[in-house]
Amino acid sequence: MEKVQVEILGLSTSPSSAGAYALILKESNGRRKLPIIIGAFEAQSIALELEGMKPPRPLTHDLMKNLIETFAVALTEVCISELREGTFYAKLQVEGVSATQEIDSRPSDAIALAVRFGAPIFVEEEVLKEAGIVSEDEDEETGSEEEPKKETAEPVKQFTTRLEQLQASLKEAIEKEDYEKAAKLRDDIRKLGITD
Repeated sequence: MEKVQVEILGLSTSPSSAGAYALILKESNGRRKLPIIIGAFEAQSIALELEGMKPPRPLTHDLMKNLIETFAVALTEVCISELREGTFYAKLQVEGVSATQEIDSRPSDAIALAVRFGAPIFVEEEVLKEAGIVSEDEDEETGSEEEPKKETAEPVKQFTTRLEQLQASLKEAIEKEDYEKAAKLRDDIRKLGITD
């Protein structure tokens, strides 16, 4: 399976989900973004580490890092490996004295540990294809001149009109950094593609 390296683009509050945050990952060598909805505690843990702020007592992810280091294990990478029924799954790759192992994890916990260890973050290509978002502004910046094909048949025209409405709403949601809404719109667009 092909993995794509990503970076943390940022965290934003999610106005429609009380207490939830959107963690935005961006392809290191590309244009796709992957929004993942995470809880407030995990968002705080990631933000504190990114800002270099140390709480007076260790948070859960700090404790996990201390345990990993105490037992002479190294976190070598994290990978968001699957998207199943709207839920992202991740794996921690840890290297011990005698073996390398993968450990199942929530993406938010995996990323909170990755920022503490300075470990690279990856996303499986299939997950990015399914859930990644590319804003139209970035298409223009890269000089993409590929135009969507338009059919003349009436049913397809209606489909295109609905698709165009959804795509315009998606662009607006991305510009406003409302990544939760963008993720829902992306799913609606995908459903249209499936029924076509």
